Amino acid sequence: MTSVSAHQFKHWLKFHPNSHIRNVFFILKNIRTMEFPSPQIFNKCLYHVHKLVSNFISGLARFVYWTPAFKGRVNQCGKRLYLYGGLPFVSGPLMVKLGNDCRISGQTTFSGCTQPTPDGSQPLLSIGNNVDVGWQSTIAVGHKVVLSDNVRIAGGAFLFGYSGHPLNAKRRAAGEGDDQEQIGSIILEKDVWLGTNVTVKGGVTIGEGTVIAAGSVVTKSIPPFSIAAGNPARVVGQIPNDQHVEAESDVFDSLETHGGRHA
Repeated sequence: MTSVSAHQFKHWLKFHPNSHIRNVFFILKNIRTMEFPSPQIFNKCLYHVHKLVSNFISGLARFVYWTPAFKGRVNQCGKRLYLYGGLPFVSGPLMVKLGNDCRISGQTTFSGCTQPTPDGSQPLLSIGNNVDVGWQSTIAVGHKVVLSDNVRIAGGAFLFGYSGHPLNAKRRAAGEGDDQEQIGSIILEKDVWLGTNVTVKGGVTIGEGTVIAAGSVVTKSIPPFSIAAGNPARVVGQIPNDQHVEAESDVFDSLETHGGRHA
């Protein structure tokens, strides 16, 4: 029996022709799902203690480890950087410049293209003031990616200024990098909001104040103060640039119709 895997042993118990052996399986299953009969007041107290301890540990890690380590990798960092949930992964020859009051999930990836830029400089990720980068977002910088002031990027977004491989299969198998025509810059102007799981390809500029609905794939530039949705993303509405607050409910209605409200 020592050579039998746990899965095989479980299957053997569960479907054995002998009912007594099958009962052993159900006994073990009941043991596995046993619960401690605790009162609800105890459960609530335990949960709050858990939150208190976990918040303290994550706050301490952010203060003494995540933030100092991340600052050691970036080229310029503004004031009041807030990292939550860990340390962002940065790879490749990437210059990173951060403004003030940025909030970045620790479960994010920033990468720089290894192919040389036209002017010979390193790929640049420039993040302005008061910018949010959400959970599990990836920013792959070809020439440059600019996140202007007040940009919001929800979880799961993917901004790719380069693909990582050439189109030619033999060159790809040989490990060669992108062709220059596959590499581009991405510009998000002030107040842009990308919903959950939005993808933006290289060579795209998203205009000031524009909202991109969840799940959209942006392959071409989008004008300012627009609502865009779909694959490929198309303009489905406008935001009056002098009535942001009044237009907010209309924006959400359009997002629900064309791509969801998750951001």
